[in-house]
Amino acid sequence: MTLEQKIGQFFFPAVFINDTEENIQATERLIKEYNIGGLTFFHSRASAATNYETKKKIVLNDDSFQRLKELIVRYQNCATTPLLMSIDAEWGLAMRVEKTPQYPYAITLGALPNSEKKLVYEIGKQIGLDLKSVGIHYNLAPLADINNNPNNPVIGYRSFGENKEKVADFALEYLKGMNDAGVLGCLKHFPGHGNTNVDSHLGLPVLEETLEELLANEFVPFIKGIGNNVDSIMIGHLAVPVLNDGNDTSATLSKSVIETLLRKQLGYDGLVISDALNMHSVSKLYKKKGQLEWEAFNAGNDVLCFAENVPEGIQEILQNATPERIEASFNRLWKCKNKAGILDGKLRLPNLAESDFDFETTSVLNRKVARNCITKIKDNHNTVTVFDAKNREDLAKLSFYKNTDNVFFKNLSAALPSPEFSYETGDDSVLNELENTLTRFDTLIISLFVPKAKPLHNFDMDDSVLRFLGTLLQNKKCVLYVFGNPYALQVIPNLKNALGIVQMYQDFKEFQETAAEQLLENTACKGTLPVAVSGL
Repeated sequence: MTLEQKIGQFFFPAVFINDTEENIQATERLIKEYNIGGLTFFHSRASAATNYETKKKIVLNDDSFQRLKELIVRYQNCATTPLLMSIDAEWGLAMRVEKTPQYPYAITLGALPNSEKKLVYEIGKQIGLDLKSVGIHYNLAPLADINNNPNNPVIGYRSFGENKEKVADFALEYLKGMNDAGVLGCLKHFPGHGNTNVDSHLGLPVLEETLEELLANEFVPFIKGIGNNVDSIMIGHLAVPVLNDGNDTSATLSKSVIETLLRKQLGYDGLVISDALNMHSVSKLYKKKGQLEWEAFNAGNDVLCFAENVPEGIQEILQNATPERIEASFNRLWKCKNKAGILDGKLRLPNLAESDFDFETTSVLNRKVARNCITKIKDNHNTVTVFDAKNREDLAKLSFYKNTDNVFFKNLSAALPSPEFSYETGDDSVLNELENTLTRFDTLIISLFVPKAKPLHNFDMDDSVLRFLGTLLQNKKCVLYVFGNPYALQVIPNLKNALGIVQMYQDFKEFQETAAEQLLENTACKGTLPVAVSGL
């Protein structure tokens, strides 16, 4: 390859599974004309995180999985150099593609006891097998961020928690699993996105920690990953003034963060990939097309993720970078492509005739996780109390944000028959009517299906619902099962008044079945909260 062709390898533009034929052909031209190194797949343009504030409607497509495979075949067939296909699939392909296997969030895995960390390996391996079957070789996961800020708008449930050693160990287990399936992984977001309160898709978070504090906490998972030769490290769009002579420069554009700290001081010589360059924390910094790509490369990134100005970026790097630097980045990328098994005629394209996954394996794995992560936060003889209330006909079941036809209630109905009620949507009159209906019951089994995993607007729980829930907790014997982000607990009023609280993390059927089993049989709960939650 010429130097210019080698530079093309550093570019991983975004491609969208549900896109127009015109845009697909534009990507094919990029592949043919600029020898780009890889692609990063997203569901659709509307689903990109930077579009959240525009409220673009995401149009679902049940054919996304088949379409993804067809696009991979199509793109690889027009590439002179095999493309390293990548995707951000932290909890499986379902993060981007409909009707594909979904695995638990990292925060759910973080609730597992250390003795069960092999389950994290198994999840990583199964995700790797799923990706490999569709022709994807590189998962931009897992997070090595330590989530020690409950108000973090973007990390939270995507982190294994706030314990630095557990985050380090579990991230490595996940990576080992993927590697054993033949898929590359990535620790992100260096130097650590956990203690931030700004979404870097939309603005620039600033970390005010000292270098000593970072070394003692945020860096721990990355240092352990470096010691285990991780495939790649993603640089986050966040500023650490102490590392930049007091300046609020994004780490992705900082030589002192990448070249001085990560490369020289921490000794990492693997692949460094930028976070998506379309993110608003950096995308609007430069008016000249290609300058952002050059600045990111010059700072020390080898791969430019979601690069939007490929031709211009290649020329900027060609004009400004030394041949030695270009060769160094090229060699790191080539090493990863070789490890992924796509060079020397080894590239395997997905089988377009295969139309399904082994969902049973996914279900078995999810059930194992559910049974080992279920976390009993409070227990005042929950099982005895609800059976006693059932016998007195003073027991009712109440579901928030899911109707009474949920798996949890279905699995309780035979042993604990009682009236069932639900709130899914409605104004105060609906809640007032529900309150009047519940007056005659003194004991409630409450299932709270937290609507959103992100904390924005109290996880999308209505203020009126939270007030109503607080009133119930204060006035009745309530056993609360929370299916969702554990940080949601701290926005529930009067939580201390709950008779019992069990945290379930996910609403998968396996988690609902496990919750019912635990309540009926009073089984032990092996999980522990992976993050500190106030109000308990």
